[in-house]
Amino acid sequence: MNLKQNKSQKLIPLIIIQGPTAVGKSSLAVKIAEELDSSIISADSRQVYKYLNIGTAKPTLEEQQKIKHHLIDIVEPDEEYNAGTFAVDADKLIKKISSQNKIPIVCGGTGFYVKALLEGIFNAPEIPIDIRNSLRETAKEKGTEFFYNKLKIIDPESAMRINKNDANRIIRALEIFETTGKTITQLWKEDTEEQRNFQTINIMITEDREILYERINNRVDKMIDNGLFNEMKELVESGYKRTDPGMNTVGYKELYPFLNGDAELVDCIDKIKQNTRNFAKQQFTWYRKIDFDLTFDRKSINFLNVFNEIMRKLQEK
Repeated sequence: MNLKQNKSQKLIPLIIIQGPTAVGKSSLAVKIAEELDSSIISADSRQVYKYLNIGTAKPTLEEQQKIKHHLIDIVEPDEEYNAGTFAVDADKLIKKISSQNKIPIVCGGTGFYVKALLEGIFNAPEIPIDIRNSLRETAKEKGTEFFYNKLKIIDPESAMRINKNDANRIIRALEIFETTGKTITQLWKEDTEEQRNFQTINIMITEDREILYERINNRVDKMIDNGLFNEMKELVESGYKRTDPGMNTVGYKELYPFLNGDAELVDCIDKIKQNTRNFAKQQFTWYRKIDFDLTFDRKSINFLNVFNEIMRKLQEK
């Protein structure tokens, strides 16, 4: 394809690969990156955290040696990282990769990150300390479920994309509403007029849900066999707490009851599987709102055909 023509139009070619967890996005991205001699920008809100390797299904060392992966292992588990930060970081990397006359590839299952990259993100207000303290005290008394049900009434769109057990994000959404009188969804629509200069090919990898759920169950079993519990235990022994952003990750947070002697390991493993399946369900719901350029069913993917389709689409745009 003629990258010079795209540059004259000030549009940067960009390949984005999305899809539910465990569907095989990363392996396809690696093959495409190899073919294009490019690199991959991870759009995964969990893989940014250092030391959380097994439970976040980070690319293998072999894959990372083959292809450069960006925005993996960049923050400590007790540090915050959000969609706005990702959008800034990814935008810089896209421009850098493109300046080398290569096509950047964004790959990941955090749809909100991709949305922030392509459409921008609203400027969140500063939260008064009294509102923050009040909500967090109430959360201790009434639990996460109480606030999640409240969020479903106030801002159903935000509730749909936030995991019902993600206390930090649920409280954050309610903090913003209490401060501004507006929901995150409202603020997003009012404040996200920025459009990136990307010539984007947005790709969806999908699979039959029952088959995907079985893949998820098998993958969790493999993670346990590969030492997920020991990895989580080492994180706790290193001083990271249950309330740290990185430790509020599916695959890790469910193991706390076993670590504390409050539950059997088999029950915690079943909880990981259930929460991962629920996450995949939320991803399917999110993706239904997106008009993808190309959609491929995992079981019928032929790499050569997929690659040719991507190149054809880029030429058309």
